[in-house]
Amino acid sequence: MTAFKSDFLNILQERGFIHQCSDFDGLDALAAKGQATAYVGYDCTAPSLHIGNYLTMMMLYWLQQSGNKPITLMGGGTTMVGDPSGKDESRAIRSIAEIEANKASIRGVFSKVLRYGNGDSDAIMLDNAEWLTKLNWIEMLRDIGRHFSVNRMLTMDSVRLRLEREQEMSFIEFNYMVCQAYDFVELARRTGCRLQMGGSDQWGNIVNGVDLGRRMGTEQLFALTTPLLTTASGAKMGKTAQGAVWLNADQFSPYDFWQYWRNVEDADVVKFLKLFTILPMSEIAKLAALQGGEINEAKKVLATEATALLHGRDAANTSAETARQTFEEGAVAESLPTVEIPRGELDAGIGVLAGFVKAGLVASNGEARRQIKGGGLRVNDAAVTDEKMVLNAGHLTPEGVIKLSMGKKKHVLLRPA
Repeated sequence: MTAFKSDFLNILQERGFIHQCSDFDGLDALAAKGQATAYVGYDCTAPSLHIGNYLTMMMLYWLQQSGNKPITLMGGGTTMVGDPSGKDESRAIRSIAEIEANKASIRGVFSKVLRYGNGDSDAIMLDNAEWLTKLNWIEMLRDIGRHFSVNRMLTMDSVRLRLEREQEMSFIEFNYMVCQAYDFVELARRTGCRLQMGGSDQWGNIVNGVDLGRRMGTEQLFALTTPLLTTASGAKMGKTAQGAVWLNADQFSPYDFWQYWRNVEDADVVKFLKLFTILPMSEIAKLAALQGGEINEAKKVLATEATALLHGRDAANTSAETARQTFEEGAVAESLPTVEIPRGELDAGIGVLAGFVKAGLVASNGEARRQIKGGGLRVNDAAVTDEKMVLNAGHLTPEGVIKLSMGKKKHVLLRPA
């Protein structure tokens, strides 16, 4: 392990954030003086960011904690182009209205993790639409485009892999790396930003920005990436049976977020404690020493601390208590995820297959049938054995809900409205 001068790089190394860096010595010297202004870009392709974005937000968190300045860059301009990285086909072109709506929905999550303001190490938020949408096409070609080698652009993974598979890449996507590189130069000129951070799949795009800065006369710029998020079994992290692990509470509830971390593989607990909580390394070392069934206690700590950072301590504690009541006491906890159904619909009767689909526990009637055959579905903690079962008002518990469960860990309440 390298001993750095700066707290920033020492913390990132110790906690497992570092994958590649363009110049460790130069960046280390800058960060040690508290002069490392750094940014991460976030395109507005959905109404919420996801768990992969949470990793780069944590990099910005530790940057700020070590006395340096973070920038969150909203991709109002780059979202109009579409990042081809890791994609087998072109992203859908989004309307300006959709991009603006997504941007508004995303903005609030950053202040959960970062401190914004006017101080030297306070975070600032910018939007690349401010400069990208004002570029004149001919001037852009002359002043920026002339610094890019098409030969080199064709070797970038985002382009090369698409071409090797004989999958079409549009001209607009081909220009994404030009836009991202220019963002770095513009931020360097406007704010003194010297570092861009991102996931390992962004390395080529970030290094392009470092090179463009050199050619366009900025101070030396730096690139730093974090490893691709995978589980111990090799799966890409951040997916559930219901889809992505979103950061906005209205798209993925604090309870579901808590449960996601509670259910990670045993071999991942220590890694995720380092990456997704702010617990001191001494406490993580104690949790790492737990063996056998005690690992579940470490998972509960991971779930509560990761949820507290994003959704607040109260939401984390409520989620933990809901899980305890549900799993340890078998109670119907009022704070379980709830789906409302019209009272008339329940009075008429709802097929059990449709009920589980409505609850979001299965994606289709066919999946519900397969779960029933395997003994995986329960109504009010009783196993479902008949796929023609009908849910009605007679199934309401004293609390006025119907508890639907898939397996031991996924529960939803149906509540008549």
